[in-house]
Amino acid sequence: MKKLLFLLVAVLCAVTGNAETNPRPFTIPAIHEWKGGVGQLALTADSRILYADARLRPAAELLARDLQTLTGLTLSVAEGRKAAGADILFCYRPQKRLGAEGYTIDINKCVRVEAAERGALHAVQTLLQMTSPAAGGVCHLPQGRIGDCPDYALRGLVMDCGRKYIPLDYLRRLVRTMAYYKMNCLEVHLNDNGFPAYFHENWDETYAAFRLESTQFPGLTAEDGSYTKAEFRQFILDAAALGVEIIPEIDAPAHSLAFTHYRPELGSQEFGMDHFDLSNPAVLPFMDSLYAEYLTGPEPVFAGPRVHIGTDEYSNKRQETVEQFRAFTDHLIHTVEGYGKQAVLWGALTHAKGETPVKVKDVLMFDWYNGYAEPDSMHALGYQLVSIPDGLTYIVPAAGYYYDYLNVPNLYRSWTPAVIGDKRFPERDPQIEGGMFAVWNDIIGNGIAVADIHHRLMPALQVIAEKTWAADTVRKCDEWLRLAATIGEAPGLNDLGRYPAGIVMEVATVDPASTRAIPFIGWPYRVSFDIETPAAEARGTALFRSRDAEFYLADPVTGCLGFVRDGYLFTFRHALKPGTHEHIAIEGDHRETRLYVNGRLVETLGPDVRLMPRNKPFKQVRTLQFPLQRTDATLRSRVTNLRVESLK
Repeated sequence: MKKLLFLLVAVLCAVTGNAETNPRPFTIPAIHEWKGGVGQLALTADSRILYADARLRPAAELLARDLQTLTGLTLSVAEGRKAAGADILFCYRPQKRLGAEGYTIDINKCVRVEAAERGALHAVQTLLQMTSPAAGGVCHLPQGRIGDCPDYALRGLVMDCGRKYIPLDYLRRLVRTMAYYKMNCLEVHLNDNGFPAYFHENWDETYAAFRLESTQFPGLTAEDGSYTKAEFRQFILDAAALGVEIIPEIDAPAHSLAFTHYRPELGSQEFGMDHFDLSNPAVLPFMDSLYAEYLTGPEPVFAGPRVHIGTDEYSNKRQETVEQFRAFTDHLIHTVEGYGKQAVLWGALTHAKGETPVKVKDVLMFDWYNGYAEPDSMHALGYQLVSIPDGLTYIVPAAGYYYDYLNVPNLYRSWTPAVIGDKRFPERDPQIEGGMFAVWNDIIGNGIAVADIHHRLMPALQVIAEKTWAADTVRKCDEWLRLAATIGEAPGLNDLGRYPAGIVMEVATVDPASTRAIPFIGWPYRVSFDIETPAAEARGTALFRSRDAEFYLADPVTGCLGFVRDGYLFTFRHALKPGTHEHIAIEGDHRETRLYVNGRLVETLGPDVRLMPRNKPFKQVRTLQFPLQRTDATLRSRVTNLRVESLK
């Protein structure tokens, strides 16, 4: 009997010893510490999500919502301290070693998360990315232990909403995706202007916009898209609840054409009307009043801890001008600080070297171009720096300079926040606050839609999230790129409109006033259908509409096939003729949109060079994420055999 028992124990030990430990799960960003266990933890409908401290209830509820979206598994959420079975337990336990954003996760017989508030939110994203798809009402997590925290405190994105209006609904969705990738800062650039070279060299014609409601200065707010004060404040608060800080930016004293359109006497005749005339004593009172509108009172519009004051690219033609610029910068720093906010500014003090003091302590500088702010010098002065080098991290869609899409492999292999232009600091230097990338919508009227911007954002967001959280990579670039393509946006979001390659949807007949579950399909795609046209369609009849686009059988201007999105109308040189039966197919990718009629390519709407008298030429992008959600009730034609395909 003893011999048999000994043999049984030996066999069990051998089996256990040979069991493979779980490899490091793939997440973006990569987790710092992983000790693999053996086997999987199964989450079922009987599992619960518990929080031992009310401060962690938001994280627990977020996990429940997103797990249901991802897997269909509905888990109850309750306060409790004792996990049973395959429960998930959140414990409030700040990790001194891991910092305020750090967390630990133990996955064994249950899941135990230990963190403070922000760390718990990050733990949620890690669990979501690790969870396998549900099968038979069960989803799985690999057993093991995680210890994780960021190498850099600030990880984010600058979005130029001044030159192009970006709807707040999209910014809200973007914030959720940023949180999914543990990015914690979105700077909203609220004002800017185009270049006069594209507007007949006329400052009065040059586009400019300020996107925030102003009651102090009626008429200042852009008419083609803006945010109310109430909704912008709520946006800041809602983003903070997800762990993402919104930094509002009012850019001055350059990039100020929206203000000088409103008050022409404030503009500089010498340097251009996009510059304030800093010798004008009315400039500072104007700016002080503007900031007071958004920072005064118990519930200020700018509800977050930081405000960006701009200060980039002002002229340094004369030393007198430089000293005025430095005095202006110092004044705005103190103005913002007077409301209890930290001041943030663009690096410009190498370009504007002078004697007038500019406050350093507790000021955060975005270092974007070494010629404007030499990193070593700014570091020596004592500024906290954010690495956002233009030659590596600037996206300017369809402009022909900087990047249309960031060089993701190069960033993955070579960049961290310790790299600012051609300067490399030691990793985790305490004066390097973090790293960001930026989207600048420089070219007004170039056809770029929010969908085009988002398509550029996603690969960039992934790599910046990776390299700002963990400077040391754990996978080779090719492997990382392959795996990154399998992780999409936050649970429940699909602004890219991506579906597995193949047939996504087939509909025998598209009836008037009909709807479909798939709102749109993203690039690359092919949408085809047969159409019989007994009578001419009324102009403006849309075969398909979605939240952001419309596809016309007869566009409102020419009566031809066409589409509209983001205020741009594009038309094909083909009109439906009464009494005809045709097979229509539309193919689209992130560069162009193609129309086929009866199997023949009729027209390709690719980048179109626009040239107005005395203007610089620019390319206008004519892409379309194809809408599918709704059909007009006024449809006269018979549309059959709708097929929607996602292409490789």
